[in-house]
Amino acid sequence: MTHVDLAIIGSGSGNMLPGRDLGTAGIDQVAIIEGGPVFGGTCLNVGCIPTKMFVRAADAAAEARDSARLGVDAVVERVRWADIRDRVFGRIDPFAVSGEEYRRTGKHTSLLRGHARFTAPLTLEVDLLDGGTEEVSADQIVIATGSHPHVPEIVRASGVPFHTSDTVMRLDEFPARMMIIGGGFIAAEMAHVFGSFGAQVSVIARSSRLLRHSDQDISAAFTAAAMEQWDVHLGCEILALRGGTEGEEITAVLSDGSEVSADVLLVATGRHPSSGDLGVQAAGVQCHPDGRVVVDEFGRTTAPGVWALGDVCSPLMLKHVANQQARTVAHNLAHPDDLRRFVLTAIPGAVFSHPQVAGVGLTERDARERGHDVVTHTQMYGSTAYGWALEDTTSFCKLIGDRRSGALLGAHLLGPEASTLIQPLIQTMALGTPLEEVARGQYWIHPALTEVVENALLGLIDALRAPKEN
Repeated sequence: MTHVDLAIIGSGSGNMLPGRDLGTAGIDQVAIIEGGPVFGGTCLNVGCIPTKMFVRAADAAAEARDSARLGVDAVVERVRWADIRDRVFGRIDPFAVSGEEYRRTGKHTSLLRGHARFTAPLTLEVDLLDGGTEEVSADQIVIATGSHPHVPEIVRASGVPFHTSDTVMRLDEFPARMMIIGGGFIAAEMAHVFGSFGAQVSVIARSSRLLRHSDQDISAAFTAAAMEQWDVHLGCEILALRGGTEGEEITAVLSDGSEVSADVLLVATGRHPSSGDLGVQAAGVQCHPDGRVVVDEFGRTTAPGVWALGDVCSPLMLKHVANQQARTVAHNLAHPDDLRRFVLTAIPGAVFSHPQVAGVGLTERDARERGHDVVTHTQMYGSTAYGWALEDTTSFCKLIGDRRSGALLGAHLLGPEASTLIQPLIQTMALGTPLEEVARGQYWIHPALTEVVENALLGLIDALRAPKEN
């Protein structure tokens, strides 16, 4: 049996843990265990980074097709799928390989490529990818196994070939028609990518709106925009799937009586925490009913010496959340007498689709359900000078405030650069800065698009000060 000071299961955000602080705390020998096909976790290989590289190319195609309204007659002559794909993974794959080699040959790290499961407290058995097993014990263990795509049983049972976000970006041939099951952020981003590249995209969602967890106004506006671009089926269950063998088209029979056919099926129905095959019971690690590992505010599980971070324990499966938790756990491992808490406030998210969406804090519905005296203000992009330049009539920034405290409760944007424009609002909420200070305590460049945020803040301030209507 191999013994180490620290064992880390997962090479995504868990790979951030080894460093100087651990060494000074006597955590000298660190084993990283990765059972997936590639090193580096979801974000690097099949998540945030490759998807956004595809999105950038899709944005270029969409902008060209949309330029006529600005007086520029442009066309997309051809989309070279293989070149786009190879540009993306030609950068990512070598990075994953070099990261694996760095950990394999590191002075204080060892790398085990295999699937780990607990056999006893602080004890693991690793089924090595190249055969055989190895037992590892550790003074402390961090579970950072991330998440994996959820595939509904009706899809699995049908025998129809399908892709998830783990595989669809490496398609050999670009499909003429794509069917996407799901109405969340992965479905929205992939619909934008493949639709902008020229595929006929059909989106099938059980909910009545796409991005249903977003603020209702944002979700409604995004759904309307989606229905102008793609073949969208809302409030539909899939009753049956057939086809897909030997070049045959795939057909879905829907609960509304319609049928949808395509060449490729993408399942984008969410992700589940990767905890089910870790043998956590043997370690004394408890999980929530949805599979998330139970942790306290410091990242400690219910088993002494075992920690967890990222998608495997977080209700928000976001890379920036996993990274923040990794920094916190690294500090707590190195400084057991000075524990830091996970940051669970002002957590933003973005959807890189067309249009782009970003949000932080409460939705209007959530704020009202929590008993806040809610005040809202919506600022259209088109009310600003740069909005004129864009000839924009649909994009907006919606702010939600509390009349009693004057605090910003939530901010939600739909439109170009939403994921960037929201940052001053994230900062406002995270630091608790008074709205007046944010809006008037600094310069806002004119005529930059950030004036949308400035004017939204000023509008919310006025609304908070206005007499309450009976």
